[in-house]
Amino acid sequence: MKHATHLTDLLTIHFRENRMSPPDSLRTTAIRSVITEFLQQRLAAKLEKLAEDDPKRAELQAQFQPAAWLGDAARRVGQIQAVTHSLKPIHPEAKGSSLYREPSSLSPLDELGSHALGDAFDTDVVGNAAALDVYKFLKLTHQGQSLLGLTAQADADLGAALSDDAAQANAWMATFAGLSEARGGLSSHTLAKQLYWPVGDDPHDDTGYHLLAPLYPTSLVHRVYQTLQEDRFSEEAKAAREARKAGHWHERPVREYPHLAIQKLGGTKPQNISQLNSERRGDNLLLASLPPVWRSAEVRPVLGTVSLFKVFRHRPEARRLTLLLRRFLEGDPASNLATRTQRGEWVEALLEELMLFTAEQQTLEPGWSSGSRCKLPAAHRAWLDPDGESDPVPDLIDELAQDFANWLNHELCDPLPMGDPEYLRWRKQARELFKAMEREGVL
Repeated sequence: MKHATHLTDLLTIHFRENRMSPPDSLRTTAIRSVITEFLQQRLAAKLEKLAEDDPKRAELQAQFQPAAWLGDAARRVGQIQAVTHSLKPIHPEAKGSSLYREPSSLSPLDELGSHALGDAFDTDVVGNAAALDVYKFLKLTHQGQSLLGLTAQADADLGAALSDDAAQANAWMATFAGLSEARGGLSSHTLAKQLYWPVGDDPHDDTGYHLLAPLYPTSLVHRVYQTLQEDRFSEEAKAAREARKAGHWHERPVREYPHLAIQKLGGTKPQNISQLNSERRGDNLLLASLPPVWRSAEVRPVLGTVSLFKVFRHRPEARRLTLLLRRFLEGDPASNLATRTQRGEWVEALLEELMLFTAEQQTLEPGWSSGSRCKLPAAHRAWLDPDGESDPVPDLIDELAQDFANWLNHELCDPLPMGDPEYLRWRKQARELFKAMEREGVL
């Protein structure tokens, strides 16, 4: 053959050659109802923004007639592509190919990868964000099957629901079924990343390498995000943390993800990256890639001092971060977003180090703070030894946030002029973090 037949042409031939049994009128009606309800909901959302006498209402009503909308959707489906591996997250301006590969079709590896998803995975969509409504249409389900899946099966009942004209229905289904087809020939781009991967035994042999163009495993990333959200914020996870805090057994294990980072993709328009990225509001979670830190010194209770911060300030990481913040502020940086962001990141890092210090203290035998050698105020005892015998502190979070702000102002006041504005800023940031930890059941 001189050239390969285009996938859409193959699908069209498939629809013509696979003459199926006559449509089931009841099933056809049910599928048509799913489609009609979808169109009516989208139309209603647009009409409610217009006045009753707005001439655009009639135009919109005409656009959302099933035949008109479906024909337009069939034209626009070529502007988007269903993918499992996307190029856009590598660089938003890259114009190369993204790919759709069912995870179960990938070669199994010992390492974690998209192949581990099996048959249960979320398909992503890239392309013109204005055409994502077409994908939402194809995600509609009837009896557990998506319309996209039905188009690939040349489902006769779906065809009858789309149009009374069998030829028109088959053409639309063939077009919709090509959603996962790569647009144009496979290609990379100057803004895409590339790497040489050794396949030979001699690293000096330039021919012993494959040039790889890595793509973002968007379906796998979405599964990771869903799993972490479930482990962090679900009602069951919160109940398990509460049970652990109370010393009770719970059937669900508690899973923690320390030093978690969030990579934002797409800025204020995450839909420009992909559909799943939009559903995550641009959040892409990154697990810590850190070597284990060996700590040989045993954890000792905070005794003989009137403030936990007198001990905390001597921690190497606390000293390092305080010094970085002091030097940064001594440079009299401009009052702009970049300055506020950098300052906030160092303060947040200090607060995270404080939470690590707190977690270490809470590994001690409960009740250590009730001894005569402990000089800490009630709020500090309740914070570091929550299961001890100290009296409850009603405004514990507020008190600790205030103490943190006072301590940080004191650490920075020589030579910096620290005052009420800085105190209020540190207190607000500390209180927000403590409240977030409380909501997650950590405090």
